Amino acid sequence: MKLIFDINGGDNKSEIIKGAIDASNEFNTDIILVGREDFIKENLQELDYNIDKVEIIDAKENIENNEDPAFALRRKKDSSVVVAMNLLREKKADAIISAGSTGALLAGGLLIVGRIKGIKRAVLPTVIPGMRSNTMVIDSGANMDTNPELLLEFANLGNIFLREYYKIENPKIGLLNVGAEEGKGNSLYKETYKILKDSSINFVGNIEARDIMNNDVDIVVCDGFDGNILLKSIEGVVDFAVKNVFHSIEKSELDDNSKMVFSKFLMKKFKDLDAKEVGGTILLGIDGNIIKAHGNSDSKAIKNAAKYAIDIVKSNVVKKIKDKVEEK
Repeated sequence: MKLIFDINGGDNKSEIIKGAIDASNEFNTDIILVGREDFIKENLQELDYNIDKVEIIDAKENIENNEDPAFALRRKKDSSVVVAMNLLREKKADAIISAGSTGALLAGGLLIVGRIKGIKRAVLPTVIPGMRSNTMVIDSGANMDTNPELLLEFANLGNIFLREYYKIENPKIGLLNVGAEEGKGNSLYKETYKILKDSSINFVGNIEARDIMNNDVDIVVCDGFDGNILLKSIEGVVDFAVKNVFHSIEKSELDDNSKMVFSKFLMKKFKDLDAKEVGGTILLGIDGNIIKAHGNSDSKAIKNAAKYAIDIVKSNVVKKIKDKVEEK
């Protein structure tokens, strides 16, 4: 197993290197670090890591979030994303982990690695925890502008992914909306409702954002604009709740031992809500394993993204999705 890490992408480049090394040590996997060679070597020396144990490929450029992805891919041939995508296309490694620009990853996946035949767009499926199980939001940020046919494609991709990777038979699929009743929403979601209802998937109707974590559905379908706002809202609320609870415990009149007991209990409960525990998600629809990590990922998140990547590779889920899509 060999994993590629995009070092130039993301906010915390040193943390990406540390997370890659931690993943290599813990999961016994070979790694390729793609980025500025001098920066990578400097960080490896600070970590007291044997440089000979890792493959370093120099890439001096980075595609920023504010750049046009397709144009930047053509102009910045020495960017870490382009170099990493070419390595994946050439089968030099099994997967890419990147905390860089989502647009660049999406464009690079489509234009360099290639999409699965029959798929028009690639999507980001993000799993969020619930009361009893997890719910997957698709799309969570790759496609800001869509149409009903694309949302049906997203639903079908998510349906296959949950069946093949998570082993969920006949997943329940809901459409994110402002109300549960049929006929709610804007023109896009009203038309999408009709198409999903007439499809062969297990469509159970609209679902409001407040009900998602109750696990009424296995998949929430939406465009990337709404999906990204949904996820970041959840992250913000969880972050506020965690900080507020721990602040209240610290300021309470409880004795130190009780504070410690409560804190440990809550830390265990809140662990499932920590995005760093998930690490990343696959870019579905691409004919290769591309894992998108959060832009501000620390070493823990990168290590967990690598663990997820290893599981994705071992499951051979991309090949299974490819076979299912091409059957139709």
